[in-house]
Amino acid sequence: MKNQNSKQLPKRNLIVTIGLVLWFLLILGRLVELQVFKHAQLKNEAIDQNRYLREIWPTRGTIRDCQGKILAQSLSVPSLFLARGKNEENSSLLEKITALKSLIPLSSREWQRIRNRIDNGDRFIWIKRKISWEDCEKVKQAKIPGIFVQMESKRFYPLGAHLAHVLGGVDIDDRGLSGVEYKYNNFLQGKKGRILILRDALHRKYDLEVIEPAQPGQDLILTIDSNIQYIAERELEKAIFENQACWGTVIVSRPSTGEILAMASYPDYDPNNFATAEPSALINRAIQENFEPGSAFKLILAAAALELKPDIFHRTYDCSIGYFSIGGLSIRDHRRFNLLSFPEVFIHSSNVGAIQVALEIGRDYLYSWIKKFGLGEKTGIDLPGEETGILRPPNSWTVHTLPYLAIGYEISVTAIQLLQVINAIANQGLLFPPRILKSLEGPEGIQKLPSSPPVRILSSYVAREITDNILAKVVDLGTGKAAAIDGFPPAGKTGTAQKYDPWLKTYSSSRHRSIFIGFAPFDKPAISIVVVIDEPKAGRYYGGEVAAPVFREIGRRVLLYLGEIPRFKPEKITLASSENWRNHHQP
Repeated sequence: MKNQNSKQLPKRNLIVTIGLVLWFLLILGRLVELQVFKHAQLKNEAIDQNRYLREIWPTRGTIRDCQGKILAQSLSVPSLFLARGKNEENSSLLEKITALKSLIPLSSREWQRIRNRIDNGDRFIWIKRKISWEDCEKVKQAKIPGIFVQMESKRFYPLGAHLAHVLGGVDIDDRGLSGVEYKYNNFLQGKKGRILILRDALHRKYDLEVIEPAQPGQDLILTIDSNIQYIAERELEKAIFENQACWGTVIVSRPSTGEILAMASYPDYDPNNFATAEPSALINRAIQENFEPGSAFKLILAAAALELKPDIFHRTYDCSIGYFSIGGLSIRDHRRFNLLSFPEVFIHSSNVGAIQVALEIGRDYLYSWIKKFGLGEKTGIDLPGEETGILRPPNSWTVHTLPYLAIGYEISVTAIQLLQVINAIANQGLLFPPRILKSLEGPEGIQKLPSSPPVRILSSYVAREITDNILAKVVDLGTGKAAAIDGFPPAGKTGTAQKYDPWLKTYSSSRHRSIFIGFAPFDKPAISIVVVIDEPKAGRYYGGEVAAPVFREIGRRVLLYLGEIPRFKPEKITLASSENWRNHHQP
């Protein structure tokens, strides 16, 4: 038996040795396969499991006013995202989100979005973007595996609703949605970069590697002056409430350059809360609202008539009947006049006289001048969403169109178009296109943008005649007396338009739009202003009663702010001195 066992032992050893050799060869073969043949594949898989390549959003450029005051800037804020591990179950991810939900607020909509992304098998899932630093600290303290913080930039408007319609707003990714944020998005947004997020086996972030740095956007410097903008906004809001109006808009510009110094619309909104703003509040009424201009249009009629017939200035028109009838249509004056000279027709805003002037110069000639002033087409201001207004070609006019056009009906304009009209008069017949952007600022310094060359709209002679003998006297003697500014004699034109009622298919006698357009001082214009107030309901509705006082208050404060020196007639200076003496020496 002993000999038999001794004979079997070498045999067993041989079997064990062969087994060990085969096992070693198997391991060696597997190692060769992994280390040689599948090395590249496995390396990529390993790297892929422990890194995420993400885009870096660049810092958006800052927007400033012409004085350098910051109107919009981007600040660094934290965002949370969830990274799925390889083969990690959905249930595990949901447990993490549930734990997170007890730390920071997640709406039902956000919760559902995250669940949908998890169910889709996404590896990178935004949880909540641009959160508060307090919430971020709570998440960091919780140390939930797979949940990371990434810094982003958030748009901030330090002045709130100030200049909201010009600035516009951005989406969650800092892309411009309206205003200059949209118009100049390519300059503001910069260039995106790439970042590599490296993790350990427990999916904890342990390093960041910038593959391609983001390039910040360029800064914008606007023609807007925040101080003038503040004056315009406050006076507009005051007028809206005092007159119980629906909406209003004000534009202040420098007619000699076309620069917009202020552009206000009411109702307004806070661009910090752009996503929740009321749709009606987002409308920039200065460029996006079409309306019939009423008697403010008569300024174009006067210019066209003087260019065609310079001697028309000495003509008189019989307005004693108080109304004008044509084709079954009767158009009345706001009060009864007798004989009116050509300037008086416009000084007192006589509808009857204006219609006679329009019939005298004719349909085609008036239409050509309407086009020459730029009505019926965009002004080209560098803001998105500008409306063209409505101007029908002469071949579609009826027998009533020319009389209606003479008094500012059957045509729609925007406030910026009216500004263009008044600026052409103020600037001796030359028009500089309106603009908002003054210059760009980037790594290479400040790049001033060249202004467009002026276009001659009408002769300097006609512009001066209209200014001195019509528009200045509208304020001194006519319908615009409430626009008078002590020390800064202005020139301007009132406008009052009945609003068309689509249900009754006629013009309403109870709904109006009040307008005043003008500039000051009349002989050396420093500023021009357009005021439009929609549907005043406090018992007054004429442009001279509602819009002209707004022009006066804005004009007075802006001219003083700009350093313009008041000019008073000697008798007014004496009277003012006497009043001051009495006020200070009364017993």
